[in-house]
Amino acid sequence: MKLTFALILALQVSVCVWAQDWPEPDKELVDKYEGLKAVFLKRLVNAWEKAKDAIQPALESSPTGGQAKEIFEEMRKRPRVESAIKIIGGLASELEPVVDKARMALLGAYGQYLRPYIGEHLDKAITNIKPVLDTVLPHEG
Repeated sequence: MKLTFALILALQVSVCVWAQDWPEPDKELVDKYEGLKAVFLKRLVNAWEKAKDAIQPALESSPTGGQAKEIFEEMRKRPRVESAIKIIGGLASELEPVVDKARMALLGAYGQYLRPYIGEHLDKAITNIKPVLDTVLPHEG
């Protein structure tokens, strides 16, 4: 109960901070951000799948791997774990609009105050690191 009250109070304060008017980000900046975010998430999912595919055979062949899998499955079936997963999922869906509003406010502030000074350098850095990331952490399987 105390944790719930503290969370509600923290959200109230954070909403008050973000309630002030922030500059709206340019559509071009938002589209660029969304594209980079999508590619980054694809890279993470691809890396996770590759790591899982590499580790899974070793875990299945070892006796401790089988035991770890059984323990993990048993824990997922527990009511407390199920309710914790539901609570975390609910909190994530409730916080999504607040996070999105904060993200847009930060993009707007970046676009208005920082982009004229560091935008070109940041764009060059992102462009220069893409080939390295495509080699090390490709976004396509």
